[in-house]
Amino acid sequence: MAAFLEFNYFSKALKTPTTVNVLLPEIEKKEEGAGAPEGEFSTLYLFHGMSSDHTTWLRRTDVDLYCKHYGIAIVMPEVGNNWYTDTAYGKGFLSFVGEELPDVCARYFRGISTKKEKNLVAGNSMGGYGAVKAALTYPERFGACISLSGSLDVTRKGRSVDLENWRGIFGFDLTSPLDLEGTEHDLFSLAEKQTKSGVTLPDFYLWCGTEDGLIGINRSFDAHLNRLKVPHFYEESEGNHSWKWWDLHLDRALRYYFPKNSTKEGAR
Repeated sequence: MAAFLEFNYFSKALKTPTTVNVLLPEIEKKEEGAGAPEGEFSTLYLFHGMSSDHTTWLRRTDVDLYCKHYGIAIVMPEVGNNWYTDTAYGKGFLSFVGEELPDVCARYFRGISTKKEKNLVAGNSMGGYGAVKAALTYPERFGACISLSGSLDVTRKGRSVDLENWRGIFGFDLTSPLDLEGTEHDLFSLAEKQTKSGVTLPDFYLWCGTEDGLIGINRSFDAHLNRLKVPHFYEESEGNHSWKWWDLHLDRALRYYFPKNSTKEGAR
């Protein structure tokens, strides 16, 4: 069975109270009546996309079944539309999801570990960008990263943006999204920088649907990781930018990382 908790606490990174949804698997006892858990379980930090929130994965997918089936905790934070970034207006959303939240969860929830190999980060669309950004920025904290239809290029080549909103998030002196090229917000640049530094990066699992408007940028990021010789799994298949496909491919990604916990049909 899985337990659902709505967890509220004051975030130092965000400088405000925040709400996090948490799914916890049942802890197996070493023996009848014993209080100690049989080791630690893996935890998936699962990020929402644009115009969603910390409740959307629960409302639109079968994540509660995945918690039980794969025996993993699933932590779903709230970041609004702030691109998982330490914003120019002073809210540390990247620090929140990449540093503070894993530490807070390990302190409050029995069985959750801070060990890299026990932690995965995942997300869809904007959340895919956030997951990859967190994995590249904090490679010592996450063993794997799952991006589903990731919006992986905030430089927005050839696309228009609300520049005032972009400035509040990425920098008040921004004159164009192209100004973000080569910064810590540019995943292509960040991947190259971290590769050259010699750090051991997490394993990456990338999926995008062939009918998704973001397929081009996902293909480009796959090619970039290949050039950098960064180990990763990339798949594109039927699908558009919708929850039907994100639910299906989250299950497949979890089956990829937890094959011993899965059946041929996955959690369904």
